[in-house]
Amino acid sequence: MSELPNENLSITKNWQQQLAGAFSNIEDLCRYLSLSYKDLPVSVAATKNFPLRVPLSFADCMEKGNPDDPLLRQVLPINDELTNYPGFNNDPVGDLASAAITGVLHKYHGRVLLINTGSCAINCRYCFRRNFPYADLQLSKQAETEAIRYIQDHLDISEVILSGGDPLLLSDERLSKLLQQLNTIEHIKRIRIHSRLPIVLPARINLEFINTLKLCTKTMILVVHCNHANEISTEVSSAFLQLKANGISVFNQSVLLQGVNDNAAVLCDLSEKLFSHGVIPYYLHLLDKATGTGHFEVTESTATALIAEMQVLLPGYLVPKLVKEMAGGTSKQALF
Repeated sequence: MSELPNENLSITKNWQQQLAGAFSNIEDLCRYLSLSYKDLPVSVAATKNFPLRVPLSFADCMEKGNPDDPLLRQVLPINDELTNYPGFNNDPVGDLASAAITGVLHKYHGRVLLINTGSCAINCRYCFRRNFPYADLQLSKQAETEAIRYIQDHLDISEVILSGGDPLLLSDERLSKLLQQLNTIEHIKRIRIHSRLPIVLPARINLEFINTLKLCTKTMILVVHCNHANEISTEVSSAFLQLKANGISVFNQSVLLQGVNDNAAVLCDLSEKLFSHGVIPYYLHLLDKATGTGHFEVTESTATALIAEMQVLLPGYLVPKLVKEMAGGTSKQALF
């Protein structure tokens, strides 16, 4: 049993120190949340290939003593991960087939995605890339030069997406260098960053990061990943307001997850709270069928019924697009 993180960590530590102090032990996390480790269907075996990682700032958004907390369900390794579900596999969206060169996924027309790192600040148990061979395909510093050349040579590419893992785990120095290189490519119109850090480690959204983005003259878009309104803490709210104040467009994408947000009232609450902070509800994804995630699946018929209910309760601009991604598809498939 290891020492629990300091409860004042989010105040006294920078984001790198907070990251280093994340929970990595199931028993420690349960103890912090006043839960009995022995009374939960936890699985140490499930952490062998996909370890537990939960920043304190995210754990602090959970309700202590509640084993059914929707945020806890997203990160707690349980026995269901070891069950084989039909149709689930290690590469559910066909990323491996779309790898043009190391670190570059060229799946859709006009866009490329850079696998900047294999690491995340949090290991979400439903992650579609939990089995991805990052050691072979992430963008090392050497491969980055080749990736830039690939983008330069393909004049049809107008948008570059930074992904991972989580690209905001890159240092500001390395992120700045990458953005400066992309900034010189004339045919690139937009740079999109996909990150969960503004939600789970909001200290990452600091002045240095904001200034790094502002140095780039391309249209900059930040797509965050938030599944439940309870994830939007005071610190997350502050991060959103900083981004909005500096003119950075922020969109959100969620994953529809059984036991987390498979409820119209919960989804409406999320959309309302996001929009109140200047964040546009963008996508609601059906679960990508990655090995180990079957217990999170919500059926397509249930999903469409939820969106129909949201349309009754909300103005259209607060209803996210319901989509699923299919291996070999030319775009995400809209379902409603």
